[in-house]
Amino acid sequence: MTVTAQIDSTRPVATLINVFAVSPDRQAELVALLARATEETMKHQPGFVCANFHASQDGERVINYAQWESEEHYRAMLADPAARVHMDQAAKIATDVQPRLFGVRSTHRKEAQPGGRQP
Repeated sequence: MTVTAQIDSTRPVATLINVFAVSPDRQAELVALLARATEETMKHQPGFVCANFHASQDGERVINYAQWESEEHYRAMLADPAARVHMDQAAKIATDVQPRLFGVRSTHRKEAQPGGRQP
């Protein structure tokens, strides 16, 4: 069964979209580090909602799509030394890191087919 993120524009969350530029030979290493950091540290932080990692087909980008209950929770995570260790490790693998906070304004989904099946 495929599981996808459920993005909800009615829920006031802080959405982090962090674009990492990376050498293709290190893309898998970066994804593994981010996943490990999330399991070990990030998901235990107050206000953590979810994290999703996307690897570009060309191997040159990794995108972290994460949500926090509020911008304050996100900022508190940034100040935590345990979280900083992981972020510093990711910055050493990536050639560029561009984090930005966003608010979800609109979502669109294809409706389920009769019988509850997804198309």
